Amino acid sequence: MRTTDFHYDLPDELIASRPLEDRAASRMMVIDREKGTISHHHFREFPDLLPPDHLLVLNDTRVIPARVFSNDRKIELIRTDAPDPSNWWCLVRPGKKMKPGRTVEVGSSTGTVIETNDKGERLIRWDTPPDLDKVGQLALPHYMEREPEKADRERYQTVYAKEDGAIAAPTAGLHFTPELLAGLDHTFLTLHVGVGTFRPVKAEDPREHDMHSERYSLNADAASRMNSAPKIAAVGTTVTRVLEHLARDGQPFSETSGATDIFIYPPYQLKAVDTLLTNFHLPCSTLMMLVSAFASRELILEAYHQAVAEKYRFYSYGDCMLIL
Repeated sequence: MRTTDFHYDLPDELIASRPLEDRAASRMMVIDREKGTISHHHFREFPDLLPPDHLLVLNDTRVIPARVFSNDRKIELIRTDAPDPSNWWCLVRPGKKMKPGRTVEVGSSTGTVIETNDKGERLIRWDTPPDLDKVGQLALPHYMEREPEKADRERYQTVYAKEDGAIAAPTAGLHFTPELLAGLDHTFLTLHVGVGTFRPVKAEDPREHDMHSERYSLNADAASRMNSAPKIAAVGTTVTRVLEHLARDGQPFSETSGATDIFIYPPYQLKAVDTLLTNFHLPCSTLMMLVSAFASRELILEAYHQAVAEKYRFYSYGDCMLIL
């Protein structure tokens, strides 16, 4: 297996840089793994196309405006984690200016670089933590090739977002409206999506890739409902990663929290997830590998080939696929 086995060609004009006005207006490809078929639909049809007896599991993380700039606009910081309110791990650009001991001013706050980790992140200690709601902005994915706008504050967020902490949205959930979700049997878990989800796989052999870690939590009610559900439909790769991480020991789900760095790629056999709703992913990415493990690499690549031919909209603000 090579990383390039998960490559496909995508014209730039198919990358969705802005969302549709109506969340549920997205197109939805349906892949039937057993039959090996691919069909084309719209997301409004999701309730009718989801097989019966499925419990829908969604990620209720809320995207925070994690990107800030120094007062002189020379330093960009993206908060990736906060062990406590006054200490932030940040991606910093340009990094060479931010060595241990250097300071940075953001609004009325002053931060000092304490250390650097092996991922190149800086631990910054603030005298008073910056108020992200006032000085922060969304860290939109680089492929959108634009600055965030006021409308993104609401649109780059699921309608059920609740728990602050994500850097990026769990994009499969962006298609749901309150009305559509109300008619479906569903529950929630939380996984705070980090910037690592966009980190490219540089190793020729994906098994040598250093997988990122993300924090999750699962409450007792959701765990109980999943244990009693005949089938589970995961909304997104983030939900899939949590459920497969927890299912590795073969024990029933229970209330828990922690971090997962699970890396799912062929020939991994999923243990907890029966159906997956997901957006279209970057070539050669860890998420492309995950969906290839859920279906098959050949079927997924054929699906992506058809999506390009049918001019689907790709990535975070794009269309989706339902894998049965």
